[in-house]
Amino acid sequence: MTPPHYNHFFVAPLVLLILLSPLPAASGVGINYGTLGNNLPPPKRVAQLLQSTLIDKVKIYDTNPDILQAFSNTGIDLTVAVENYHVSNISATALAADEWFATRVLPYLPATSVVAIAVGNEYLTSDDDHLDPTHLFQAMQNLHAVLVARGLDRKIKITTPHSMAVLASSFPPSSSTFALNLIPVMTSILGFLSDTAAPFMINAYPYFAYRDNPTTVDLQYALLGNATGVHDPKGYVYTTMLDAQIDAVRSAISALGFGNRTVQITVSESGWPSKGDVGEIAATPENARTYNTRLIERAQSNKGTPMKPKDKIEIFVFALFNENKKQGVSSERNFGIFNGDGSKVYEVDLSCEFCSGDGKLGFGEKLSGGGARGPTVWCVAKPHAEEKVVQAVLDFCCGPGGVDCREIYESGDCFEPNKVHAHASYAMNVYYQMHGRNYWNCDFKGTGLATFSDPSYGTCRYSGQ
Repeated sequence: MTPPHYNHFFVAPLVLLILLSPLPAASGVGINYGTLGNNLPPPKRVAQLLQSTLIDKVKIYDTNPDILQAFSNTGIDLTVAVENYHVSNISATALAADEWFATRVLPYLPATSVVAIAVGNEYLTSDDDHLDPTHLFQAMQNLHAVLVARGLDRKIKITTPHSMAVLASSFPPSSSTFALNLIPVMTSILGFLSDTAAPFMINAYPYFAYRDNPTTVDLQYALLGNATGVHDPKGYVYTTMLDAQIDAVRSAISALGFGNRTVQITVSESGWPSKGDVGEIAATPENARTYNTRLIERAQSNKGTPMKPKDKIEIFVFALFNENKKQGVSSERNFGIFNGDGSKVYEVDLSCEFCSGDGKLGFGEKLSGGGARGPTVWCVAKPHAEEKVVQAVLDFCCGPGGVDCREIYESGDCFEPNKVHAHASYAMNVYYQMHGRNYWNCDFKGTGLATFSDPSYGTCRYSGQ
């Protein structure tokens, strides 16, 4: 791709229009980062190394200050959580919600990109009799009011993850409904999510469906790969159980009258264990590798489901680590892609062509670029940023932005790889260095990423003053 001749008069208005428009959802991959283990790497190490992968979203189960600090200036979006036992307190008063936010989240903004707060986890189907369902909705409202008051409600969304047990039944997908006892609170929650443009989060695990019904559920269907397909009475054909589970939730949402209102569905957890107890015959490293490889491909595909083919589904893989302190059966402690010592449980490709670093995640290796971080900072394009927006940034930098872009012309040292993100990264870095390396000079409407890893390669050198 040879950069065109830039006409400042015509390019600038177009670039400005695109940069001021809302960004479409990018097709990145999320992962759940649980910490119920006594042998896990320090959060700073985890954050640094995830920057070298295709993971661009991380979901945690609390507001661990070490994790929040570790992910500052990484370009990775974070979903934090209110633990179930805190929901009641936050639901009591707006003041309590504000105090929680002011002490747990606010000190880390904006360096840490917190984009969502998950209020509770599977709160409505918890075995804890002390959890009042009405507290969940009130807590969500209180936290949203805090964000509105602080002008943060467009950046940070309030939601809550559910288990599939919120459904009365999940098959056939087209006739699924929510459990009768949950309909009042679910109606309130759906109205809230629709009004605030927040996602409906569902923890969906085909593994459990197969484990509990191995004679009636096809293993390949659960592993996201049944070519034959399962037929719904309304004509939909499902080649993966996960898509059927998503559409079952979609039908339940529609049954409550929200079919014509925008409620995006996010798969907040999905994964497959590599080890289990005696009866868990499908919990093997081979099946876990197959499922999570296909799940990651599914997350990046931008595909919808049979019911809504054009609706992208955001997915968070469960989980980053095996957690040796989790309660329950053996499989509960073995959903991780990595062991606590940082070694891979099985091989899953997390490499990322345009990420900083070499894309090979390993917790025993030195950081690419030489180890300890120095004072030098570079600016590059986020690997999952929408290409047309990145192209507009490139046009701006090499046009009105005044960047000398000869190095990314066909005869230049940085022409290869001949891709928009690579060329934009070079131009964005020059612009960033020219303007004093202020954090706002590497924003580019959310497509820029400040990094401590030198993005130079071969004869292509990135300046870092």
